[in-house]
Amino acid sequence: MKLQEMIGLAVFDVENGKEIGKIHDFILDEQWNITGFELEGKALFSSHVKTVSWDNIEAYGEDAVMIRSEEVIEKTDADQIPYTYLLGRRKLKEMQVLTEDGMLLGRISDVYFEQEQGNKVLGLEISDGFVSDLIEGRRWLPCTPEMSIGESAVMVPPLSEQRLEKAINSVNG
Repeated sequence: MKLQEMIGLAVFDVENGKEIGKIHDFILDEQWNITGFELEGKALFSSHVKTVSWDNIEAYGEDAVMIRSEEVIEKTDADQIPYTYLLGRRKLKEMQVLTEDGMLLGRISDVYFEQEQGNKVLGLEISDGFVSDLIEGRRWLPCTPEMSIGESAVMVPPLSEQRLEKAINSVNG
């Protein structure tokens, strides 16, 4: 599954069957784990966002995310969130992916994870630009412990370009 596919999904409280809101963004850590998500509805001048820890997700699917109860929603200081997927100060989407020997592989267009494997990021969908995506399709890079999220780029080991694979749901099918 891709994170982009889950942005905008409805979030429901299992206890009451009440719709709490929609997913606005995902929170990640340095070890490529999805640690939670952010709900829509940040106040205009507030530095806090409403978040739900990954541990409080009961289930998720194509249409909705189920959380234990409304009580698991926390107010989190936006500056304390290490990494986000889509928005925020340190977002992964559109971040450059560079090998340690200086080769630009492209920019992150999506993040893959597998429901059966929990909250671990399995790979990054890499875009080389719109024209290249149309001609060659997007590629994905499996995550390894050697990959690190830097200030301006994701750093990957040399020869990572050889590990790039054709994306599962690429632009050209």
